[in-house]
Amino acid sequence: MSAIDPQVSPTRQRRILLILVVSAVLIWIDSTVLGIALERLADPVNGLGATPGQLQWAVGIYSLLFATALFLAGALGDRYGHRTILMLGLLIFGASSAWAAWATGPSALILARATMGLGGALIMPPSMAIIGWTFPPERRAAAIAVWGSSAGVGVAVGPVLGGLLIDHFWWGSVFTINLPLVAFGLIGAALVLPNPRSPQRRRLDPLGLSLSTLGLLGLSYGLIEGGHQGGWNRWQVWGSIIAGLVLLAGFVYSEWREHQPSFDPRLFKNRRFAAGNFTLAVVFLTLTGQSFYLAFYLQGARGMSALHAGLMSLPAATGVIIGSQLGARLAARFGVARVSGTAVFTLAACFGLNLLYDVDTPLFWIGVVGEFVGLAIGMTTAPTTAAVMAALPLDRMGAGSAVNNALRQVGSVLGVAILGTVVSSTYQHRIASSLTGLPAGAGESAEATRHVASTLGRPDLVKTANDAFVHAMHIAALVAGGIVLVGAIVLVWAFRTATPSQSPNLQAAKQEPAEIG
Repeated sequence: MSAIDPQVSPTRQRRILLILVVSAVLIWIDSTVLGIALERLADPVNGLGATPGQLQWAVGIYSLLFATALFLAGALGDRYGHRTILMLGLLIFGASSAWAAWATGPSALILARATMGLGGALIMPPSMAIIGWTFPPERRAAAIAVWGSSAGVGVAVGPVLGGLLIDHFWWGSVFTINLPLVAFGLIGAALVLPNPRSPQRRRLDPLGLSLSTLGLLGLSYGLIEGGHQGGWNRWQVWGSIIAGLVLLAGFVYSEWREHQPSFDPRLFKNRRFAAGNFTLAVVFLTLTGQSFYLAFYLQGARGMSALHAGLMSLPAATGVIIGSQLGARLAARFGVARVSGTAVFTLAACFGLNLLYDVDTPLFWIGVVGEFVGLAIGMTTAPTTAAVMAALPLDRMGAGSAVNNALRQVGSVLGVAILGTVVSSTYQHRIASSLTGLPAGAGESAEATRHVASTLGRPDLVKTANDAFVHAMHIAALVAGGIVLVGAIVLVWAFRTATPSQSPNLQAAKQEPAEIG
C-alpha cells in the first residue's frame, strides 16, 4: 500500500469515513434482516412456500460467498484500486438486492443472496485499505472504531426496520432498504473517496477461491439435505459431505504450499491464534443458528408480528455494544482467559436457558437472556480478536485479520446448516405420529403443518405443531450449548497464562466495537 496521503484534509477524512460507514452498514443489515422475513417466506400463501432447507440456503449462502470472496476482494483492490472495487461491490449489492426483493421463487432468492454475499465481500477489504491510506496512525484507531460501529447499527436497525416493512408491505420489501444506501454510497464514493492501490500486487488465487467455495458448498449441502428429503442414509448426503471435506483439505494443502497464500494455514501453528479463532468461529456458528430458529419461534410458535419480533433483537444489540467496550477494558486488566472465557461460559448458560422457553414464556425474560447473550458476545469478540492479533508478528497481522474474518463467516454458514438441520429433522421426527391421513408434506416444517391445520380447521394440530417445534428448538439449543462449552474450554486453555504482548493491543481494542456477521 502506498504511503498515507498528506493532502487529505480533516474535513475530507470525515466525509470519507461517512461513505465507508454507510457502505458497511449494508453488510450488517443484510446479515440479520432476512431472519425477520423467514416466517413469511415459508408461508405458502403470502410468501414463497420455501422449505426449511431452502431457507437455510437463503441465509447461509450469503455468509458462504462473503467468506470465500474476501481474499479476492483485497487482491483486486491492490491491482485496480480500492475505490473501484468498493464501487463494484456496491453495484453488485444493489442489483442483487433488487433481484432478491422481487424474486419469484426460493431458488431465485438463494441465487440473489449469494450474489449479495459476493458484493458484500468486495466492500469490506477496500474500506479498511482506504482508511489505512487516508488516516494517520494517531487517528486510525478512532476511525476504525467508528467504521466498526456500523456492525452494531446494522444489527440493531436491520430487524426492526425489516419488521416494520414486512408488517405493511410484501416480504421482499426488506431488501429495498439497501437501494437508497447503495445509491448514496456510489455517489459519495465517486465524489469523495480516493482510489489507492498497492505497488506490490497480490495474486488472485483462483484455485484457492474455487476449492474453498466448492468445499463449503458441498459440506453445507450435505448437512442441510441430510435433515430433509429422506434423511441421512442417502449416498448424495454423505457423498456431498465427504467431497466438501476433501475439497477443503485440498484448499488448505494448496495454501500451505504457497509462498504468499491468501489464507495462511501456517498461522495456526500459534496456539493462541488457533484457539482464539476456533472459539470465535464457534460463537458465530451458534449465534447464527440460534437466530435462525428464534425467528420461527417468535413469529411462528408465538404468533408475534415481524415488527415485534424485530424489537426483540434490541436487547442483544445493546448488549454487544456495552460488552465490547467493557470486555476490552476488563481483559486488559484481568486477561482474556478470565474475561472472555467467563463470557463464553455465560453464553453456553444462555443456550441452556433456551431450554426453558415455551409458547407462553414472558417476553421480559427472553429479553433479559438476549441482553446477557449480547454482553457475552461483546466481551468475547473484542478482547479475543485483539488477543489473537497480538499473538502474531506485526508483518503477519494483515494475513491474520483476513483469516479471522473469513473463519467467523464460515462459522455463520455452518451454524445455519447444523442447527437448522437439527431443528428440522427433530421436528419432522416428533410430528410424524400426528400426521396420519394428512396430505404429503404436511410435516416438512411447522409452517406447513400449521397451514394444513388452518385449511382443515384443526386447532389441535396447530398446538401439536407448536409443541413439536419448541421441542426441536430445545434440542438445537442443547447442541449449541455443548458446542460453545467446547469453545470456552479451548479459549481458557490457550490463554491461561498472560503474555506481555497482549496488553497494548487489548488497550487499543477498547475503541473497537465487536463485529457480528
